[in-house]
Amino acid sequence: MSISFVAEGVKRPKLSYRIISRWLKQVVVKFGYISGDLTYIFCDDEFLKDINIKYLKHDFYTDIVTFDYSKDLIVSGDMFISINRVKENSEIFKCDLNDEFLRVIIHGLLHLLEYTDSDNEGKEIMRKIENEYILLYKEICNECIK
Repeated sequence: MSISFVAEGVKRPKLSYRIISRWLKQVVVKFGYISGDLTYIFCDDEFLKDINIKYLKHDFYTDIVTFDYSKDLIVSGDMFISINRVKENSEIFKCDLNDEFLRVIIHGLLHLLEYTDSDNEGKEIMRKIENEYILLYKEICNECIK
């Protein structure tokens, strides 16, 4: 029952991993599940594109690929995150880089919690939940400061 953040061929982004771990565990509990092993692997575009092609047969760049190893109520998985895509998306959408990392991190977890973004309705639902839980992250940060 651990949450790990590792880097594959890139420098790990400067994020508050202790707070992110606490946040992710709270999200899992709020959805009625139990945290298993969650691993976030930060990588570059080419590394993630190769995974996308090899395992999903998708020949394009993406910000995250999630592999679900959950069983029953125990949520486990590996989430590969392209730091190149996250940085570019933060520029395109004119949002804070840290917030974009949080969005992608929670997005991967939502896939493990059985949410999908394969159609417009699913994308809207996931975006709403992402926004809601980014606010929870910020509340947790404020509590840590007190």
